[in-house]
Amino acid sequence: MTARELDAARITEPALRAAYAQCRRLNARHGRTYFLATRLLPVERRPAVHALYGFARWADDIVDSLDADVPVHRRAADLAGLQERLRRGLRDGRSTEPVVLALADTARRYAIDHRHFDDFMASMRSDLEVTDYPTYADLRAYMHGSAAVIGLQMLPILGTVVPREEAAPHAAALGVAFQLSNFLRDAGEDLDRGRVYLPADLLSAHGVDRELLHWSRSTCRRDPRIRAALEAFAHLTRGVYREAAPGIAMLDPVSRPCIRTAFVLYGGILDAVAADGYTVLHRRAVVPRRRRAAVAADGLVRLLAARAAARAGRRPVPLSPTPAPAGRRPTASATAAAAPLHEEVV
Repeated sequence: MTARELDAARITEPALRAAYAQCRRLNARHGRTYFLATRLLPVERRPAVHALYGFARWADDIVDSLDADVPVHRRAADLAGLQERLRRGLRDGRSTEPVVLALADTARRYAIDHRHFDDFMASMRSDLEVTDYPTYADLRAYMHGSAAVIGLQMLPILGTVVPREEAAPHAAALGVAFQLSNFLRDAGEDLDRGRVYLPADLLSAHGVDRELLHWSRSTCRRDPRIRAALEAFAHLTRGVYREAAPGIAMLDPVSRPCIRTAFVLYGGILDAVAADGYTVLHRRAVVPRRRRAAVAADGLVRLLAARAAARAGRRPVPLSPTPAPAGRRPTASATAAAAPLHEEVV
């Protein structure tokens, strides 16, 4: 429960507790995959993660509103206002905006570099004007602020067993991998917003352009060229996951189950898209609930092993890195092990 997380984190001031609670609700409502993984973190670290993701969602909602009555210049003004409140909050530790208040407190507690927040807001402003990316290099430059810095913000909270600068490139890559997975899954919805996050050079290599994407979206008809481009994008994304993977072992052992669970679940988006025939322009692919339960159960087993090792003052016993097979029904024991995640990880 929220109160137990806040008590464990020694967050006592009523307004601050309410601010963190709002961030938690935003994370639970909009980031179901990562919210599930977050519940595998030590209880005292969860509010900080909710603050980071709650703020990111708040900014993203300003940019991505589908309300036609909110023109771009109004969104730009709202985003500028949010950034100014963020700057004041980071400087003074105070804000009348709950999400900013929680973020500023988290940044202070964990000494998070404020430049990461500046880079994030720069990418949010870019989304108001930029609607496509000529090359993958252009897309990666955008994702430094929109995704890589999220991984970098997380590192002080997760903790590392190596110098932080050694783990940083892998953390940044993981943020990028998660976002690339979302770009693939949400290609149709992004197209409705007037954006194409699939790089133009990758699309053109397979004979695809924006016009063809709109045709497929509007007619619900498939085209082999589009499928080939989407498969290439998925292949590229898997390569970024490989960049990120070594970083999991660099984290504090009690944080690894959370990040590994997110790693497997977000990677599962690629599997779900492939299993659905790369029809992301027509419907959103979903990781099956049975798969999510099996991965959560595996994460819980790893968490309990890491906690036991920490209490005994020894290194955790290595567990098999192989994720549960996609599509296989979890065993009764796995389902029972995952059950506490639907209430609270003790």
